[in-house]
Amino acid sequence: MTRTSALALLDKYIQNPKMKAHCLASEAVMRALARQFGEDEEIWGLAGLLHDIDVEVTNADALTHGQVCIALLREEGLTEEAIEAISLHNEMSAPKPRSTRFHYALAAGETITGLIFATALVYPDKKISSVKPKSVIKRMKEKHFAASVKRENIMECEMTGLSLESFVFIALEAMVKIESELL
Repeated sequence: MTRTSALALLDKYIQNPKMKAHCLASEAVMRALARQFGEDEEIWGLAGLLHDIDVEVTNADALTHGQVCIALLREEGLTEEAIEAISLHNEMSAPKPRSTRFHYALAAGETITGLIFATALVYPDKKISSVKPKSVIKRMKEKHFAASVKRENIMECEMTGLSLESFVFIALEAMVKIESELL
């Protein structure tokens, strides 16, 4: 599967512009993490880009989201490794627990994007490029801030071998690089 075909799938199945921005941000974070770990940037990036491909089809139903897309992703030629990471990113529907660096990276990476977006919104200019890593870390501790963001998923960054501080820095830097695409 190519990025071009993955973007076409995203356009076909995701209509909400904020969800598309989330998927693009997740792709950027996953590509940065792949570079950090010496993993396949294309495969990790595609997993980030397509991890929520069935969110609108399932109406974000926690018990089916992440599973409905499996047959489609296989048919489209996504690698089994990426399909498994996508299948496990939503622990509510996952058939088994996450167990690899790729699994943990996707769960943490896609989740941190929400906290970064929310943090940017409290800045006067609302720009991701204005956000500092220490602000994101501070917001992690505020349970009522972006309350739907699962902090425990973000903390799975430690299962990849990264500290929270390093992880936030990598994720934020990745999102800043594509900020113009996220508007």
